[in-house]
Amino acid sequence: MRTRTILVVTAVTILALAITAFGQDASPAQGTITAPPSTRGLAHLKVRTPLYIFQPDGIIPDATNPPPNAETPGSIACIYGVTAPTSGCARSGSPLATGGAKAIAVVDYGHNSTLQSDFDHFNAQYGLPTQTLQFISDCQSPPSNNGTGWDLETALDAEYSHAMAPNAQIIIAQFCNDPFETGMQAAEYLAGQAVAGFGGGEVSNSFGYGGEFAGENSWDQFMHVNGIVYFTSAGDSGLGPDYPSVSPNTISAGGTTVRRDGNGNFTGEEDCWNGSGGGISTMEPAQQYQLFIGNKTGPHRGTPDWAADANPGSGVAVYSSTGCNGWCQVGGTSVSSPVLAGILNSTGTFRSSTFLELSRTYQFYVQPVRYHTDYYDVTQGSNGASAGPGWDQCTGLGSPRKPSDF
Repeated sequence: MRTRTILVVTAVTILALAITAFGQDASPAQGTITAPPSTRGLAHLKVRTPLYIFQPDGIIPDATNPPPNAETPGSIACIYGVTAPTSGCARSGSPLATGGAKAIAVVDYGHNSTLQSDFDHFNAQYGLPTQTLQFISDCQSPPSNNGTGWDLETALDAEYSHAMAPNAQIIIAQFCNDPFETGMQAAEYLAGQAVAGFGGGEVSNSFGYGGEFAGENSWDQFMHVNGIVYFTSAGDSGLGPDYPSVSPNTISAGGTTVRRDGNGNFTGEEDCWNGSGGGISTMEPAQQYQLFIGNKTGPHRGTPDWAADANPGSGVAVYSSTGCNGWCQVGGTSVSSPVLAGILNSTGTFRSSTFLELSRTYQFYVQPVRYHTDYYDVTQGSNGASAGPGWDQCTGLGSPRKPSDF
């Protein structure tokens, strides 16, 4: 494949500023945020992961047990309406999701040698069903990603897509080169074809460029396989469109802060996480499914579409023996993409394309009662653009509350 020169159009907020900005939220916890190498950027890859490890202040690090204040499979399923609501959506003891079907593929760089055993450990901890992961690759011998951050990313993607849809087969699509220059067609094609082989489902992509580039439109076609709905992380540098999140063939996943009271009970509220990516594309034209928000997006594609937990301070518990030596609390829109992919899979409704899925859910926007039943309309917080009533450039339509309607 011919290598293309990338022209970054949207400036990436430098990492130091992005990390400082996290502390400006009225976060549910204060602590130290660590960006793994994959988030800072590996020298041989232009893509990076919107992924952060969070260590709360005043708590002694303990990689042998799940972080006590991290969200869990049960609490996330409760918050987003995958399971019947319980008072406070407790982090411990909330019912687990029991649905899902067909398949979900997560696209990640390289191979993690401990992924299956880590996945088994995570499932045993929370009482989720066991499953043998399926691995596919765009090369004969995928490079090791142990210790790069991509190992933690892959563990997160597999664990939380499975947690929301435990009956869906999880497929790990491993790419060996930068996916949007030399391996993108192969990685995305293999992921789509593998999921299609199970009769349909979702593909989740938790990575991005931190901006857009000339010629990106020509790559949108590779995120389109009949029977597949694609998800992408919106980014972690605040306001600014990011590819592939701005592709019209993906559901762009923005980020929120989950709000809990002093007793640890979920308040029912979420705020815009100020690290969440989002914005108006400079390259991708407006899409028919966003007709109802044309006054906000103008002639170009607006992102994100949906949102879910991403603030590291309200992050999720992940087990990765090579990524964090065991258990750690993880945030970033790397969380929201696989979570939302799993949530959609859990509904048992499998649409034939991302376009049809977004066409359906954007129609809720002009049905106020249904909109405010099916989504939590995030109106507080800012990522550089303030959250407000209806669609916004931080959380899109909002976060799911009744995904069975999706």
